Formats: sequence, structure tokens, C-alpha cells
Amino acid sequence: MPRDFGTQLKEWKQVYENDQPHTQKLPGKWDTDLNDDGVPFERMCILRCLRPDRVVPMVTAFVDDNLGRQYVEPPPFNLEECFADSSSSAPLVFILSPGQDPMSELLKFAEARGFGGSRTNSISLGQGQGPIAKKLISDALFSGSWVVLQNCHLAVSWMTTLEKICEDFAVGNTNPDFRLWLTSAPSNAFPVSILQNGVKMTNEPPMGLRANMLGTYLADPISDPEFFEGVQGPNAFAWKPMLFGLCFFHAVIQERRGFGPIGWNIAYGFNTSDLLICVRQLRNFLEMYADVPMEALCYTVGECNYGGRVTDDKDRRCLSALLRNFYNFDALKPGYQFQRSGVGQENYLQPNVETYDEYIAALRTLPTFASPEVFGLHANAAITKELKETRELFEAILLTQSRSAGGGGGGDDLLSSITEDIASKIPADFDLEAVKAMYPVDYLQSMNTVLAQELIRFNRLIVIIRSSLANLKKAIKGLVVMDFDLEQLANSLSVGQRPAMWMKRSYPSLKPLAGYVTDLVRRLKFFTDWINGGIPKDFWISGFFFTQAFLTGAMQNFARKNGVSIDLVDFRFSVLTSKPGEVEAPEDGVHVHGLFLEGARYDHSTKNLNECEPKVLFTEIPMMWLQPMEQDKIAETPHYNCPLYKESARKGVLATTGHSSNFVMYLKLPSDKDEAHWVKRGVAGLCALDD
Repeated sequence: MPRDFGTQLKEWKQVYENDQPHTQKLPGKWDTDLNDDGVPFERMCILRCLRPDRVVPMVTAFVDDNLGRQYVEPPPFNLEECFADSSSSAPLVFILSPGQDPMSELLKFAEARGFGGSRTNSISLGQGQGPIAKKLISDALFSGSWVVLQNCHLAVSWMTTLEKICEDFAVGNTNPDFRLWLTSAPSNAFPVSILQNGVKMTNEPPMGLRANMLGTYLADPISDPEFFEGVQGPNAFAWKPMLFGLCFFHAVIQERRGFGPIGWNIAYGFNTSDLLICVRQLRNFLEMYADVPMEALCYTVGECNYGGRVTDDKDRRCLSALLRNFYNFDALKPGYQFQRSGVGQENYLQPNVETYDEYIAALRTLPTFASPEVFGLHANAAITKELKETRELFEAILLTQSRSAGGGGGGDDLLSSITEDIASKIPADFDLEAVKAMYPVDYLQSMNTVLAQELIRFNRLIVIIRSSLANLKKAIKGLVVMDFDLEQLANSLSVGQRPAMWMKRSYPSLKPLAGYVTDLVRRLKFFTDWINGGIPKDFWISGFFFTQAFLTGAMQNFARKNGVSIDLVDFRFSVLTSKPGEVEAPEDGVHVHGLFLEGARYDHSTKNLNECEPKVLFTEIPMMWLQPMEQDKIAETPHYNCPLYKESARKGVLATTGHSSNFVMYLKLPSDKDEAHWVKRGVAGLCALDD
């Protein structure tokens, strides 16, 4: 394969650069069924290495060709058919999707079947609701009514009781009209036996911007002519354009969830109830005020109704920037462009129409598939989204695999070789006493303390890795019992994942096992070189366990040297042209390298942030000088406050120290564009990538 690849680079490049690489013929013999089993599966393995972002469409086409279209297209949601498959002893389970609530449809269906009113009892599970739900079920078993238990994922501790109740259905005298309906978000705590025995349903939300907006306009109350045409007064001219902008905004923030952390750090459950309260407030405000109260409307939407769900301050900043694109006085004029750049921007305009039917017709002309630029993102975000879908597909496939340990000899041999390989790469523990003698606590050199604290943390991690691998080797040989923790370790090593046992003591990382071990060895070497060669001239900032302590140490050195309060000190950020190792350490502050940028790149020619190159998702930030200065002496220059994270998931947990487990600090990167542009792009710095 490598030899053929090298001799046919031009042909392989054509496959790589094609938008639909799985439809292209591979060069040479590689397009054929290599092992003659009648299924060209090996072809997909090659394409998976070449273009991992196109795995989902490739697998979809493969299943369609070999099994049939019915296995790749979800059937239309039909409560009647689901009910026909059910019985009084088998629960009906709604698996909830973001932004979807099946209760209204279920109540309508109950009414149509003659189970309206008191014959259908529903309760939302939560603290203290278990006994009430149990009584409702026991009463309904004999009366033949329906019971709906909503949000089962919120009552984890009661799930075992529910499982026992459902098991008793089969042996008890149950009224044939009785039905138990359950709604739950995907949850590991949900009883497997109920899933196996029950009828499972889900109703996916409308996919895509066009479907989302059409669904909103076709639903109540916007579809009500009296509501749509009924706004009176001096602000009546603003009602329909602002309503269109609000529905557009709602669709954008929902669709951004599909792009992962570059869309939102946390996937919020924005739903139609948020939109409906904003629609009614918009109408009320326009009728109450003499002028359009734009600021008040921005506050109610961005800070209260939608903003009330947003817990991350970076996401709140993004939500506000997106909203300003739709709630502004220019957006009231026909022809206003909601998409400012990129392919297809001419499609997303404020329509020059009046009636409800004309708005529906305008929405039907929108493209079925929207460019990421509509959502404020760069076109490369489509690749990010597809890679996320690929990763989720593979994780789901791995969950279906048998995880039994100690099976065939071949599996044990492979596991032993992986264990030996990792163990051979892990060095001995750091000698903390010797390091403290070489780098004693010094009032004017906080880096000595930072070094000692980092080595303590890495020693804890090394110890757990070394001891767990040693125990696993003994378990494989049958010398010790393969307990649950060791079995989980063996499973993780077998599929190339980071073991959960290690991650409890580890720094944040999303790398696969091989990448994680390589990264760990590199970090340990960084600190070994520091111990043997003295304080580095420049620091690999990504190598620190607790990055915030290193940054505080740099500021503390300056504050103690100059006799100023550390609370009055901040960093001045300078991007350097020199590379690591080329210049001496600065008198104040630190030179740092090893950072990456997602969503943008640093342009050496303009010395500003610039748009990404096509298909380049991450770029390295040049070495930077973090120079501590008194805050009032730092000159303000045009910049983007770029959040820096330890890894690409972006969301983190606030520790007792007040620091996030992921967010590190804001980098001030030079920019000649408005900050809102980069905020909507989801531009962020990363200490480490996922590979």
C-alpha cells in the first residue's frame, strides 16, 4: 500500500480533494474486493484513513447498497403503529431528542383513542415523585387507564424500583387497556430490561435551517392569521421583519449545536418554549412602546429567555454577538443580509414580502443544506462537524462490541504486548527531595515552587499507570483476580482508549491511547530537561499539569521583584517572530510555545488574525512573550480576547480553587476585525489537540 500510494500520488490526491471521495474509483487494485469475500469493506478502511470526515456518508452508502434503503432512512413518526405493537405488559418508551417534547402529540392521541381527561395521568419524575408514580401505576393496572412518567433520566435512584414494577406486569392480572408510557433522555441509568421489552420511539427534530424555520412558521401561534396580522400601532412596521429575524436566530442557535464545541462550549437545550415566550414578548413590547425598544428586546432575548439557559460566559458572549446580527435597525429593511460572507450569502436576506403565504414561499426557496457561514462559522466548520459525527459513530460501534476479558489467547497476547510497550516507556518517579535541593523555595523565583508542584502531580499519575499495568500483567497470567477496575483497563487498552482509572489522576486530554502515552512521555521529558538543564529559556506551556499555577508564578516573580500587588498585574501579549530556542529568556515574563488556534490563523504578513486556509482546522500560534506589567501601563491595541483551553472539548468544571478544569485565560491576539466576528467563528486557543 505505501509503495503504490507513493507511485500514484496524483490519482490519490484527486480522491482526497473530491467532495464525495467514496464515490470515486481508487487507484490500482485498491478499488476491488481485496479478500474476495463479496463485500468491498477494505475499500472503506482505506477511505477512512484518507478522509475521516466523510465516514458517515460512506457508511450510509455502503449500508444502502448492501442491506437496503430502509436501514438508512428513519421511518416517519407514527404513534398509531407504535401503539399497535404494544401490550399492557410492555412499556412504551419515548427517547427524547433535543428541542422535542412528545407530550402534546401523546395527549392528542390519547383523546383520539378515548383515553382523554382522567383516563391519562402524567407525572414528571424527580425528587419525592417515586411513591406518587408507583400509586398511579398500581391504580391504572386495574382501572385500565394510561400512565405517563416523564423525564425518567432525572430519577436515577428510582429506576431500579421502576424495573421491578415492569417485571411484575407479566405475572400480575393486568387490565388489557392499561399502558405505561415513559419519556427519557439517553441515560446509562435507564434499565436495560425495560428497553429490551418495551416499544421504543424517538422523534428527531427538523434537520437544517430551512426545515427549522418552516416548522416554526407552520406551528401555532405564528400560523394563526389573527396573531400574525394583528399588531397595531406605530411599531407595526417592525413586527414581521423582527419576527422573521427572531425565528432565524432561533434556528441558528439550535443548528450550531451540531458543530460541537466550536458552536457552543455546552450543548444547551434551546427549544420552542424559549422561542414562543420571545415571540409574545416581541409583540407586547412593540404594541406598548412608541418606538422600537431594541435594547430592551435584546436584553429579554439574550439575557433572560435564551440567556437564562447559558451557564458559560464565553457562550453568553457568543449568544449576544449572534443576536445583534438579527436584532438591529438595519435588519428591519428588506434585502438586509443575515449572512455576511461566503458561498450562498445572497440566499439569506430579509424578504421583501407582506403576507403569511409570501413568507412561507420565501422560506421554501432557502437551500436545503446551509453553509456554516450562515451560523457565523467558517466553512471549515463543516469538516469539524463531520469529524464529530464520525467519532460518535465509532464510539457507538465500540459500545456494541463484546467486552469479555480473558477470551482467546490471541487477545491476551495482544493485551500483554500493549501493556509491556506502555510500561517500557514510563520512566522512574521523579526524586522530589533531590529536586527540592537543586531548586529550593525562593521568594524571587516562583518557578521553583511551580516545578516542585508539577512533579508531585506527575508522580501520582506515573504511580497509578505503572501499578495498574503491573497488576494487569499478573491478571493476564492468572496470578491475581481480574477485578472490575482491571477489566475496564483491559477493555480500554484493547480498543485504544484512555483508561478511566488513569484519567482520574491525569491532566485533561482527549487523545486516543497511543497519542496520550506519547504526549505523557513528552511532558515528562520536558520536566526532566528542566531539572537537568535549569529553568528553560522558553516554556512548552502545553506540558504543564496545572497551567494556571505557571502563569501565576510568572506574574508573582514580577510583582515581588517590583514591589507591586499581584492583583494590579496583568500580561501584555506579544507574538514573536523567533522560534523556540533561538532567543534568551526575557528579563520579565516568559516566552511560551505549543499553543494551537481553532477557527482562525495568525497571519505573519499582516501580523493579525485572519481566516483559516481551506481544510486546515488547526494552526500553531507562534511563540509568544507573556510580559507582566501593571495594568494601567498596558497600552490598549485592537485585539480579540481569545479564550485558551487545555483541550478541545472547551467545557470544564469549576474547581475549589476558583479555576476551571479546562479554561486557562484570555489571550489578546492582534486583530483588525470586530471582535464579534471572531466570537461567532468560535475562535479559541488550545493547549493540546485530539490526536
